[in-house]
Amino acid sequence: MKMIAPILTVLAAIVLLWYAGSVALNAKWTYDQAARAGEDVTISQLLSDTMSQKRPVLPAPHQVAQGLWQGLAGQAITSKRSLVYHGWITLSATLLGFALGTGLGIVLAVGITHSRAMDLSVMPWAIASQTVPILAIAPMVIVVLASLGVTGLLPKALIAAYLSFFPVLVGMVKGLRAPDSMQLDLLKTYNASQGETLAKLRMPSSMPYLFASLKVGVAASLVGTIVAELPAGATRGLGARLLSGSYYGQTVQIWSALFTAAALAAILVGIVGVIERITLKRMGMA
Repeated sequence: MKMIAPILTVLAAIVLLWYAGSVALNAKWTYDQAARAGEDVTISQLLSDTMSQKRPVLPAPHQVAQGLWQGLAGQAITSKRSLVYHGWITLSATLLGFALGTGLGIVLAVGITHSRAMDLSVMPWAIASQTVPILAIAPMVIVVLASLGVTGLLPKALIAAYLSFFPVLVGMVKGLRAPDSMQLDLLKTYNASQGETLAKLRMPSSMPYLFASLKVGVAASLVGTIVAELPAGATRGLGARLLSGSYYGQTVQIWSALFTAAALAAILVGIVGVIERITLKRMGMA
């Protein structure tokens, strides 16, 4: 109960500020309409109108909640208006991109840990790759792959992998280098090979670092997928819902898609956290 009270207090404060922002930002439309009609606006009319506009600048919380309900439960999941349908499209590319990025990050981390040449050559390029804005890369990747006849899931997954591999790479390099010299020297006295040292010491030691990186990577993968859906003119996916909402001024649709994406990211991070607890507990680390 002591933990719930502060959370509810902060949540209530956010909701109140959100309602206040909705009134402030949507009031201009209300006053403009009243001025055209030559009428005065009372406080009750102002509150009522700013909370129920069809295309508000900032939707009120209850409008977003209603949009979420309609998108998640008020439509058949096969409907093009269903957030479940669009969420699944985005999730598919996210999971594929996350798998590709994780695999690439782990492979590169193992190579960097065991090769001084890779450490000096690959790591700086991996760091430099993250300085290029994803909004600049995504259209180029989509266009180039489309010219080669590659469309659909894979281009979005590659953008997702681009964002997710770096946290995994950095975390795994740190984790694989976590064993101290005494542990490494002990395995050398047993004449352990590099592969045996990797399997029996470095990989187990890297697990806490790996799972921390996976939580960041899976969220970054979702962001990459949504960004990849924006310049492609996609008609499916949460990114497509954001794009169509911005085209037609459907701010409730935009916010509903944003909240759906946030909930999806939280679920994915939570799943990684559950797997982490189970894995570390079975390894005796929790």
